[in-house]
Amino acid sequence: MSITADYIKEKLQRELEATHIDVEDTSPNHCGSAFNVTIVSAKFEGKPLLQRHRLVNACLEEELKDIHAFSQKTLTPEQWQKQQK
Repeated sequence: MSITADYIKEKLQRELEATHIDVEDTSPNHCGSAFNVTIVSAKFEGKPLLQRHRLVNACLEEELKDIHAFSQKTLTPEQWQKQQK
């Protein structure tokens, strides 16, 4: 199965009720083996970084078996707003 940035974006948006997601395929030729992801979700409220990453990893459990490199930045809506200023 070829994993695309759009596929990851749609799945994370649906599962984590994300308000903003950026997914960048950083693999050579954009072959779906490496991704940088920024996720903004209210589900991250009150959770430390490790728990946030575990939520994302659980959501993409099957896909991560085929992804070589996965970098994630997880933010609450409040943190995202501050960062945008």
